[in-house]
Amino acid sequence: MPSAIATRRFQVYFKQVAVTGLVLYILVILLSSNSSHHSSELISPIQHKMAPPSPLLEKPPTDISHLVFGIAGSVATWSYRKSYIETWWQPNVTQGYVFLDKAPTGDLLPWPSYSPPFRVSEDTSKFEVYSQHAAPSIIKIVRMILETFREEDEGVRWYVMADDDTVFVVDNLVEVLAKYNHTKYLYIGGHSECIKSNVDHSFEMAFGGGGYALSYPLAAALVTNLDGCIKRYPDYRISDRILQSCISDFGVSLTAEKGFHQIDLHGDISGLLSAHPHSPLVSLHHLDVVDPIFPSMNRHESIKHLMEAAKIDHSRLLQQAICYHKQNNWSFSTAWGYSSHIYEQIIPPSLLKRPLETFRPWIENTRRPHFMFNPRLLLNDPCKAPHVFFFESLVETAGNQLVTSYIRASQRDFPACSSGGNHSADRISKIQVFSPKTKPSEIERSECCDVVHVDGKDMAEVTYRACMKDEIVG
Repeated sequence: MPSAIATRRFQVYFKQVAVTGLVLYILVILLSSNSSHHSSELISPIQHKMAPPSPLLEKPPTDISHLVFGIAGSVATWSYRKSYIETWWQPNVTQGYVFLDKAPTGDLLPWPSYSPPFRVSEDTSKFEVYSQHAAPSIIKIVRMILETFREEDEGVRWYVMADDDTVFVVDNLVEVLAKYNHTKYLYIGGHSECIKSNVDHSFEMAFGGGGYALSYPLAAALVTNLDGCIKRYPDYRISDRILQSCISDFGVSLTAEKGFHQIDLHGDISGLLSAHPHSPLVSLHHLDVVDPIFPSMNRHESIKHLMEAAKIDHSRLLQQAICYHKQNNWSFSTAWGYSSHIYEQIIPPSLLKRPLETFRPWIENTRRPHFMFNPRLLLNDPCKAPHVFFFESLVETAGNQLVTSYIRASQRDFPACSSGGNHSADRISKIQVFSPKTKPSEIERSECCDVVHVDGKDMAEVTYRACMKDEIVG
């Protein structure tokens, strides 16, 4: 009968469905039990993607072992610039290479172990594609990231490119890069100090003399077709501009950090260094162009002297602290490890944080404004001209303190400030600054300080401390 046939067909169909369901269930169990070898994303993609990462997979914080440096150099300049690199290079700790235009000879050999190992840049003249480039000589510098990447160092998170006259405060560089996610496409560096340099090249460009960092994923993407990218920009004459354009082709913009310093300036840069932004000092450049940063020393001695302070407390280096001696109407501004100023007038922090214009712009025949910051003019005014003291020595005490001493650079040759009460600071020959050995407790604001002793002595004493809640400096 038709009804009996339909019933049998239904029973057969039900058995097939049941068997199929059982087989699928067994497959699910097997796949789940083998999840350590096979992804369960096909079974439960939402659950797989939403699951929190295992603590075992979390990577350790970025440290110096995760950085590789590529340094652009030449045989002609290395003999006198190597001393800059050797102030911060740590043999068997820092990783990287100095790329030379040709093999070193003569006095450069044997190559010392305390310098970065050298590599000879690939001869790009053999590539016909570059023969028509507007500036063939810069191609080697652009390709330095490619040649550094080819070294295949292990555990790299950041590639840091620089020149052979770039000085890094490496510990600060590591701390700055550690803030960022190295698994993303990131391009980190600084602008020029001069408006015209940024206009002429790009406000989106990191200036290579101050150094810049590329995250590993961005570097890996960049080198896959770097030569093709260079070919797309045949008219660019600046290596940093070409590289920035290639990076921009990936949709990546510059992440600017205030501690990278191109130093596109001439003359005395003490005014800039004495009012450093509230940001870790990462790098300095063009040290062959500017005056020695300590007037009693030559250029190389000056940088070595600054780095002595950096080795003891890199986090405070150049960080500005401002405090006042109200009885004398004096303002104290100290850039830790570098300088201290006394003004014979109460000057608010908003003005003291502006650099004194002791320097000149990179291109001098331009109209104001020259700079990417607000400077203060040097005035022949006894109330606004500082008594200047430079870092002399550092002592670590048993009481968990550091004592830095700053000695007078020269006499100011002005009368006392009459509006400040005629309290001359001419008798002060030294300033001692007491600071904790520990890192500053707050990174969002400058440290506070107190002038603890000046009366009847030729030395002033300043003590750093954490600011109180809602404390106003002034």
